[in-house]
Order: sequence, then structure tokens, then C-alpha cells
Amino acid sequence: MRAISSMAIRHVLADLAEAAVAAGLPLLQLESVGGVDAAQRVIAGESFDLVFLAEDALQRLAAERHVDQASIAPIVLSDVAVGVAARNADAAACSTGTAFANADELRSALRAAFRIGYSTGPSGTELLRMIDHWGMTDEVSDRLVQARPGVPVARLLADGEVDLGLQQLSELVGQPGVCILGLLPADCAISTVFAGAVATTSNNAARAAEMLAFFRSDLAASIKSLHSFRAP
Repeated sequence: MRAISSMAIRHVLADLAEAAVAAGLPLLQLESVGGVDAAQRVIAGESFDLVFLAEDALQRLAAERHVDQASIAPIVLSDVAVGVAARNADAAACSTGTAFANADELRSALRAAFRIGYSTGPSGTELLRMIDHWGMTDEVSDRLVQARPGVPVARLLADGEVDLGLQQLSELVGQPGVCILGLLPADCAISTVFAGAVATTSNNAARAAEMLAFFRSDLAASIKSLHSFRAP
């Protein structure tokens, strides 16, 4: 069985797929690329059994009949966290709280940062929208650094390309050279639901649907938590 996903959920999907095999389901050959690239390949007609992307991206693919609308199933909810470069090269501890008390403090941090790293995925899109809503685009645009496709914000921090980074918590946890300050505060939180769907090119839609059901089962819950995701 063949699947494609965005980079943001590659690790949790790999572990979920391994657990699925142990439960008697087929081996899942998973390829993870940038979300935009994944969607374009599905649109181009490349053959997959399952597609895993941000839920809104899957809805767009469903509208064009590239995936089965009825099969779309939320898999994980991902929260955006804030990271800074660690003072040493070791993987830094992860804060379990929030990075700032409120949106005012986040705005102050953005203004003070020399370079601000953000992702190419849905979290990055939402961050730009929020900055624009605050009327700060002109103020910080020349300091915004978008991670290259397939490159996590954590690497930008570790390599010194940025001094403040915002990306899904799951992408920052355990990465060398990164200190996680915590999640965004409630009044400016950014969360993304990643979902799976059966591709219309699948030769075994019923088996693919079983795989999705397993990924949403109680047996999969602990795997999601280990990767710093929440249930949607």
C-alpha cells in the first residue's frame, strides 16, 4: 500500500504504520515531501492509496475528486510552538507550558528578533495571516525567513539562520541546537488538523480505509502523544 504525506507528520505516520503492520494490516510505503508538492503530485494523477495532509488541503483535493470526500479522517492535531537557538549543540528540554503570557508578548518578541523562521506549511500561512492582521507586515517582513521545502525551522535555528522560530511542536521536539520556549499563548494559538483520505487512484480502497480507522483508534493514541501531537 502506497501513501504520501507532508513532512510535518512523517515521523508519527511511520510509527503508526509500523504498529498497523503488527496489528495485521498491510505494509505502508510512505513518502513524505512538502505539503504543496504532495498535493501537486496527487493532482497530477500519481497513484497512491492514502494521502495525509492538512485537513483543508484534503478538502480541496476532495472537491476535485482526487481523494474520497467521505473517507477524510482527522488523525492528529498539531500545535505551533516557539523555539530559539540553544546555547549548546545538545537537544534542549521542551517546555510544557506557553512561550509567552499573551499575544502582546509574542508581538514584542517578533519585534525584537533579528531573524524569524517559519514553515512553508499551514502553520506558516497562519502566522503570516496573523502578522498581517496585527498590522505588522511592513515592520517585520524583511526579517521573516521561510524554511525551504523539506527543511524544518529547527535546522534554521541550529544553523544560526534565525534566532526565533515558529513551527509545529512535533517538528521542534528533540532537535539538536533548539530550545523550545513553549506553545503560543491561547489568544494567538495556531493549531493544524492533519488528516488522511483514501485516494481515488487506490486499487484497494477498503483496505486503505481500514488503515485510516486504525490510525484513529485507541491503539494509536499513545504513539501520537509520544510525537507531541494531540487527538483532533
